[in-house]
Amino acid sequence: MKTLLQINSSMKGESSQSSKLANDLSDRILSHLSDIKHIKRDLSKDEIPHLDEETFQSFQDDLTDIASGVNDKLTISNDLIEELESADILIITAPMYNFMLPSTLKSWIDFVVRAGRTFQFTEAGPESLLSNKDTYIIMTQGGMSLGTSDDFMTPYLKQILGLIGLHNIQFVYVQGLAMGDDIANKNIEAAYDEIVTFQV
Repeated sequence: MKTLLQINSSMKGESSQSSKLANDLSDRILSHLSDIKHIKRDLSKDEIPHLDEETFQSFQDDLTDIASGVNDKLTISNDLIEELESADILIITAPMYNFMLPSTLKSWIDFVVRAGRTFQFTEAGPESLLSNKDTYIIMTQGGMSLGTSDDFMTPYLKQILGLIGLHNIQFVYVQGLAMGDDIANKNIEAAYDEIVTFQV
């Protein structure tokens, strides 16, 4: 059985454009693949703690004799990594806040990008430990910089996901959401049309 892992990160939850698009893409994938499991995380409801020094150290040492609060965070990391390892298809929403991705999504990244679990250091440099997966990233923005030289999110996500082995990434950009209904609606419609073309 295949597994679809969906990570929604908008602070608006299900009402956000990025979540609606991700849900639509998930529905299309689920309708095409009969034998598939769907895991969905809404980071606006199920928040992941920010990374702190003790937790980071526990990621490196994987100690059992550590403070219970830190042990809880280590368990969260292990669970999130196991979800990611089991996934065949990954959908991530990444709305732009202040020119960067949501802090909730950054926390998810910090808990799954972990030396010794999803990548490792070698004499030749870092080496990925995850198998490649079909990855879709829905990126939304009030302005018009996504996919340009002023977009800091696209190269970051390519770099950090590539570190752990995810290279087969398709981006869906929805821009101009704060530039009036005509522009917003046109770009939202174009994004839905693009999703229809995906081979799943």
